[in-house]
Amino acid sequence: MVEKEDIIIVKDLVKKYGSFYANDHLSFEVKKGEIFGFLGANGAGKTTAIRILCGLSYPTSGILKVAGFDVYTQRDEIKKNIGYMSQKFSLYDDLTVFENIRFYAGIYGLSKKEIEIRSNRLMEKLILGEARDKLIRDIPQGWKQKLAFSVAIIHDPKIVFLDEPTGGVDPITRRQFWDLIYQAARDGITVFVTTHYMDEAEYCDRVTIMVEGRIAALDTPEALKKRYNSANMNEVFLHLARTKVLS
Repeated sequence: MVEKEDIIIVKDLVKKYGSFYANDHLSFEVKKGEIFGFLGANGAGKTTAIRILCGLSYPTSGILKVAGFDVYTQRDEIKKNIGYMSQKFSLYDDLTVFENIRFYAGIYGLSKKEIEIRSNRLMEKLILGEARDKLIRDIPQGWKQKLAFSVAIIHDPKIVFLDEPTGGVDPITRRQFWDLIYQAARDGITVFVTTHYMDEAEYCDRVTIMVEGRIAALDTPEALKKRYNSANMNEVFLHLARTKVLS
């Protein structure tokens, strides 16, 4: 079996704010086409790391490459090759569904012809024809979530970063959202997803569990459950969190 190449490389990442370590010497790699989970409680350092990998913030130190580009010197190239979706979905409430799609397609640098083709294709894919001219504020939360993810990958990026994208939505909608993630991975897009929902770890190829700014564990969900003699990933996390508190 041919080993997949590393599309994200992180070696000894440190991000400090004064004497506080938001990211404390993180090292990991993400394979091309992988669904990579970056898990941990709120405040564990997930968002800080993802902002650095997206070229939105500088690390204090470390070696980092995203899609083959250096985080320190090639941030513009990184931004052209990634998609990004946050928990707040980043959609404009005062624009219609179709206007949001066209706006983000333009932001990602697509030509007018590509914008027209991909916008209409996306409307058909999401079955949003009836909502085409509705303002974002007037459509259901689940629709907003699916639309935000879809516009984040409308330009066919190499990697999509999802920063707690399922926060605040019901379990059924969360599961439907993961169907979109699976499809993106099948299409060759690497998915880097942060979440504090431990059950979502089961959907990932590999997961990193963050505890207080450090990597406490990194492996496949099955391997971690076996290692810590746990029935599910929530039990794995509780074991690691307790160990941290007692150490």
